[in-house]
Amino acid sequence: MAGLPGGGRLALFCVLAVSCIALAARTSDATGRDAGVGTDKHPIRYAAPPPPPMSSEPRACEFENLRLYKAYLVIKKFKKTVTRDPKGVTSTWTGTDLCGSYKGFFCERPRNIPDRTVASVDFNGYQLHADSLQGFVDGLPDLALFHANSNNFGGALPNLKKLQYFYELDVSNNRLAPAPFPTDVLGLANATFIDIRFNSFFGELPAGIFSSFPEVQAIFVNNNQFSGNLPDNLGDSPVNYLSLANNQFTGPIPASIAHAADTLLEVLFLNNMLSGCLPYELGLLAQATVIDAGTNRLTGPIPCSYACLRNVEQLNLADNLLYGVVPDALCRLATDGHLANLTLSGNYFTWLGESCWDLISEGKLNVDRNCIPYAPNQRSYEECAEFFHENWTKMTTCPVNFHVPCEDHHEGYGSVDAGREEAKAAEEYQYRTYSALKP
Repeated sequence: MAGLPGGGRLALFCVLAVSCIALAARTSDATGRDAGVGTDKHPIRYAAPPPPPMSSEPRACEFENLRLYKAYLVIKKFKKTVTRDPKGVTSTWTGTDLCGSYKGFFCERPRNIPDRTVASVDFNGYQLHADSLQGFVDGLPDLALFHANSNNFGGALPNLKKLQYFYELDVSNNRLAPAPFPTDVLGLANATFIDIRFNSFFGELPAGIFSSFPEVQAIFVNNNQFSGNLPDNLGDSPVNYLSLANNQFTGPIPASIAHAADTLLEVLFLNNMLSGCLPYELGLLAQATVIDAGTNRLTGPIPCSYACLRNVEQLNLADNLLYGVVPDALCRLATDGHLANLTLSGNYFTWLGESCWDLISEGKLNVDRNCIPYAPNQRSYEECAEFFHENWTKMTTCPVNFHVPCEDHHEGYGSVDAGREEAKAAEEYQYRTYSALKP
């Protein structure tokens, strides 16, 4: 049998199984006839035992191939652990048609394998309740995608390192057991999408998350309980969409973020406890459309490098400890670039560049609760004076950086008209990182 292909072995298995059943039936019949004891005139006869009831359980030979039969056994076992299924999803998990009638399961042919198999699982929004995913996700060896947003799965995240085709993981908005970042995930060398937001992970974020995934496009870890400093190698990842929002990160934004200038499109540092100077390097993110560092403890003036953010559409630095002048060149990005929304409220800025006043009237700039003369909705004189009195000696740690790097080379930027057109289109643009702030 070793030389037979998978389909041949399965067919031979079925033939042998049918032969065994037929032989057992003949033997049982003969035994019943020969079991009588007594004279020829008065033989004692015993009725043959009734045949066993027909099983409704599908046999291996009824499946398209052995891979699907093995997947069926894994799904059957997991189905027994589901304690709540408000949408009746598991009622479709019967029979042999895994690829057609099993809701949430999808089949493909893996690379260099002729058989179809379960390649992806999409349980998004099903609201299934189960205490563990162990033995299910890791029990489907050909799995490439697992999406389970907004369910009620508990326990630890299974070890996925042995799943050679795996590249998309979404276990967001579940009740996975409180634990540090699941380092087994770092073994997913093919990963392009990592989404563990809205769970209870805690501790420091490992540096490996920014060095282990050469093809990664999105990393969403927002709305957990991560803490500690951000890894120094944050900018070494090729990630396009990065959300670190709504955690408890401390320390500075790593200067290495400048390394992501050609790849990072959206980044959220929103609502943490990050401190230190507002980094000059953020102004080097030439491709970024969203930069949100609002609600932290960042301080210092806005570096002049931010005038180079020609592609940025949403820039939020609200509710920090920033001060100084809002550069005119930054506000001119609304006409020279793509800027659609600049939020600087809740800081301690003292002056606006000339172009900034027009943005306020257009509703594109919010500078409420600052210390800007003649601007509406500002802090009181006493509150501003207290801040500058308490922080005067610290202000030398974040000197103004007047260097505008994009003035060194002007190629690579769109025209003014293109900038206006893109900014207008941004009103209906769906930002992936902001979408990730919802469960």
